[in-house]
Amino acid sequence: MRAYAAGIFPMSEARDDDDIFWVDPRRRGILPLDAFHISRSLKRRILRADYGISVNAMFSDVVAACADRKDTWISARIFNLYEELHDAGFAHSLEVKRDNQLIGGVYGVTIGGAFFGESMFSRQTDGSKIALTYLVHRLRVGRFTLFDTQFITPHLESLGAIEIDRTVYHDMLDKALDVDADFFAQGAAPAPQDVIQRNGQTS
Repeated sequence: MRAYAAGIFPMSEARDDDDIFWVDPRRRGILPLDAFHISRSLKRRILRADYGISVNAMFSDVVAACADRKDTWISARIFNLYEELHDAGFAHSLEVKRDNQLIGGVYGVTIGGAFFGESMFSRQTDGSKIALTYLVHRLRVGRFTLFDTQFITPHLESLGAIEIDRTVYHDMLDKALDVDADFFAQGAAPAPQDVIQRNGQTS
């Protein structure tokens, strides 16, 4: 937790590697909460509401799904450490389910007004994008000011993620750590139309 507060995050070289190294990239990925946007096709999929949303109901399953790929930085040691953080109330997951099966999800760590996104997965079309949309809504309601994505991908860029210089990131992080945010301020999962309205623009 001190490492996250200092702006660095853990990774491992491979699934079976017990060593952990710390990363503080020169260019940092963030998802500005006031610039998040969704496509018209994603909006239609969200409004279809043929899925369920839950928080912290299947944390271990979400982390396992994120690690279920040919190459992963989520080693067994890192997996266990995130479970400890979850048990301590610092790590959270958001799940997207259809027919009681996980189809997407995201997990990360919270300190103050900062959410450190660790990983996400999708097993059906737009599963991870639906998860991110509901997560951004939750962070906004909870008064978070920083959504750290660590790096950016085309997937994240399509939703509004940007890269910023390391010094700018550290300044934003310092301010976010002093914010009294609440990941559970929202309570139950909101209605799909409320999520769409809150996230505003489409592209």
